[in-house]
Amino acid sequence: MDSFTNENFSFSHESLQRDFELLTKAVDASISGVIITDNQQPDNPIIYCNAAFERMTGYVRNEIIGRNCRFLQKEDRGQKERKILKDAIAEGKHSVVEIRNYTKSGSLFWNELYLSPIKDEKGNITYFIGVQHDVTQRKKAEQDLKQEQQSLERKVEERTRVIKESEEYLSSIYQTVRESLIVLDPEFKVLSVNEHFLRTFKVSTAETEGQLLYDLGNGQWDIPKLKELVEQILPTSNPVENFEVEHDFPQIGHKTMLLNAYRIELEGQYKDRILIAIEDITDRREIERRKDDFLSIASHELKTPLTTIKGYVQMMERFMPEAADDKFKNIVKKTGSYVERLNSLIGELLDVSRIQTGKIELHKEPFDFDKMLYDTVEGMQTANKEFDIEISGKSVNNYVGDELQLVQVVNNLLSNAIKYSPNAHKIVVHTSLVSDFLKVSVTDYGMGISIEDQKNIFERFYRVGDIQQHFPGMGIGLYVCEQVIKKHGGTIWVESEKGKGSTFSFTLPLNERKNDE
Repeated sequence: MDSFTNENFSFSHESLQRDFELLTKAVDASISGVIITDNQQPDNPIIYCNAAFERMTGYVRNEIIGRNCRFLQKEDRGQKERKILKDAIAEGKHSVVEIRNYTKSGSLFWNELYLSPIKDEKGNITYFIGVQHDVTQRKKAEQDLKQEQQSLERKVEERTRVIKESEEYLSSIYQTVRESLIVLDPEFKVLSVNEHFLRTFKVSTAETEGQLLYDLGNGQWDIPKLKELVEQILPTSNPVENFEVEHDFPQIGHKTMLLNAYRIELEGQYKDRILIAIEDITDRREIERRKDDFLSIASHELKTPLTTIKGYVQMMERFMPEAADDKFKNIVKKTGSYVERLNSLIGELLDVSRIQTGKIELHKEPFDFDKMLYDTVEGMQTANKEFDIEISGKSVNNYVGDELQLVQVVNNLLSNAIKYSPNAHKIVVHTSLVSDFLKVSVTDYGMGISIEDQKNIFERFYRVGDIQQHFPGMGIGLYVCEQVIKKHGGTIWVESEKGKGSTFSFTLPLNERKNDE
């Protein structure tokens, strides 16, 4: 009897496993976007998304997991549908809304969202499932129909006049813009180029118009990366922005170019034309290279004498006479503090230099992530007794990564939270497991960051205008944090409101940890 029961259980378990795998495949094959959020964790983070949701939004999975769904509305926060969803989640109700969302590239799409709660056996809401449909075309059709109901005769006359003026206006812009512009037909033959293109690449109109793009300049434009752009990437991702191409031209030398390409998908005279704007950034890249070289050399040259000075200051502190007066002791102590601060700044500059030259390396080893986090917070708490730093949640004991670099990330986020909270004295650090990602959030209740500044906050040397006047710093801490997290395959972001504090969060994939086990 026991044997029969075990066999039945094994068969039932295998059947359930097959059903689960079939269900997962079916959801991933669906054309509807599907997400699941965890109502048991703060801020209802996304713990699952299917492939259709990734295609719909333009984000990949590791950029989605751990975030709240509101990140898709970006700056468009005034929609009444956001409150409807918020109330539905708070009350545990079903909800259907049509809401404006934005893809990773910033493109608007209308989302028809069906939100439903999932309850456990006790009736508690544990998860929410959201099924999403892109209804952009339908909304566009409704708007077009509404417009066409207006006076057609007046509209046609006005459009004719505007088109004529626009063609003349755009033609003048096309010829005077300070970028090289080129127009191709569907077969990649050159229809026209502007004066800037002719001057930059030292060709004539007769040598370009009607020629195949790759044949220009006796084959000088037969560039593999350019072919990849117009033949493979552009047809699937229209438009394409900031596509970098490097090439050695026999006549004008090495060029680094930034290309923006757009395929016109209209009917009629301009059907299927390809527009390419070419920005020559050769000189800019050379200036950046020189700046990076100077940064690297200066940092290394400063490091050596500073190490010597630090040693002498430590010797002065060690052999300080007992009879030395308090003023002298205070001067030596302050000198040591400033030397340590300078040493830290030079260390950050060296980090930036290594990142820019591609010399930053990860030394991945298993370590206790929770212990690392608690030790880092404890050290920061000891040095800043006026702040109350709380830790909530629990992540994972064993994680495979570069412990020292992740300590630096946490230290930077905590230091910023302290520095930019002059009138608040509480910081919350929360850790959690979100799907197969480890998530860490650092929340302060300080000055906050405007939406405009949030777009640039992770750029190197970027500092918020009103902050840099009152707080010292070089604007490289968050840049280093982002690069370290990226090196680990994770994502870092900020959510903030001016005057109400900020939350910096990052996720780290646990795949390597699982493989290691």
